[in-house]
Amino acid sequence: MPEKERIPVAPDAVFYHDTETYTIVVELPGVHKKDIEFEAMENGFCVTAPRDDIKYSGCWVLTHKTVPTKAIATFSNGLLKVTIPLAERIAGFMVPIK
Repeated sequence: MPEKERIPVAPDAVFYHDTETYTIVVELPGVHKKDIEFEAMENGFCVTAPRDDIKYSGCWVLTHKTVPTKAIATFSNGLLKVTIPLAERIAGFMVPIK
């Protein structure tokens, strides 16, 4: 029997960083933890997660390199939270506003 066709949907995602770590939060309501696929790369990530009627799927590019082998992911209440260390500490220069 063929697999049920699901409507593709890009999930909402929020990502932010401090000087050492990216934090990524992806909304996946109605999904089971066992069905989530999260792939981290040095410069981005992809997530795929089916539920009964839709299939969440999306990829994002990050502005700073990460260490994907040290990523930590948790899933609770429909939210996938991933922390990934940055490959290099970020240091910027504060520009005065005139």
